[in-house]
Amino acid sequence: MDDPVLTAKPILERFRLDGRVALVTGGAQGIGRAYAHALAEAGANVALVDVQFEKAEGVAGELEKKGVEAIAVKADVTKIDQVDAMIKTIMKKWSKLTIGVNNAGIGQWVPSEDMSEHDWDHVLNTNLKGVFLCAQAEARVMIPAGYGKIINTASMSGTIVNMPQDQSAYNTSKAGVIHLTKSLAAEWAKDGVRVNSISPGYTRTQLVSDLLETPIGKEVLPVWMTFTPMGKMGEVTDLTGAVVYLAAEVSDFMTGSDIIIDGGFCCW
Repeated sequence: MDDPVLTAKPILERFRLDGRVALVTGGAQGIGRAYAHALAEAGANVALVDVQFEKAEGVAGELEKKGVEAIAVKADVTKIDQVDAMIKTIMKKWSKLTIGVNNAGIGQWVPSEDMSEHDWDHVLNTNLKGVFLCAQAEARVMIPAGYGKIINTASMSGTIVNMPQDQSAYNTSKAGVIHLTKSLAAEWAKDGVRVNSISPGYTRTQLVSDLLETPIGKEVLPVWMTFTPMGKMGEVTDLTGAVVYLAAEVSDFMTGSDIIIDGGFCCW
């Protein structure tokens, strides 16, 4: 029997993504943009998927300067025809899809007694239905290939209930993403498709920074920091090691797992 410690490729090589093709939904800004840069730096060609096409084109340009091929694709992840068109565009460009990062999502602070049906549907459709439609479409090309990595953006909000803000729809959608991840992982493991999720805690993006400048934002920030053992927000770059790990062969025996990166918030 071969000794895997002595016969395996060097560990850093096992993190490389050369020759792989990735898509990142919500890739025009924030966490998605950071994920795209990390995947590109590890060697993957990347499709930036977003409803904000011009911003996605800008990120594609950033990645091309790093020596990889990148394209922008406009798609609303809640629309199955647009999700299918997204996959067709990527397959036409590269003839394969190795990594699907389903990151597009929205947040909302609304007391549950005041929430409209539209509010609820908008959050659940984007954050949960959109992840399912994308994962389904990705798996339909990965399963015949016998290999693929699907990485869903969940949230620590899928594990705990945030305070002091009211966000039951968001929390429910992210809990759904975590369980959907496990369900798809169990179904597709036999086909060589691994499905995992990343659950960020409070992470500084431009949207969050803008929110924290509002009166309600200034009220919630001290509470967030009190309940975060590290006493600070994360940066988008704090998440990128996990996405490269889950995308690379080094994590080939991992599926159905959720990685929480929250500065210790869920320790309490």
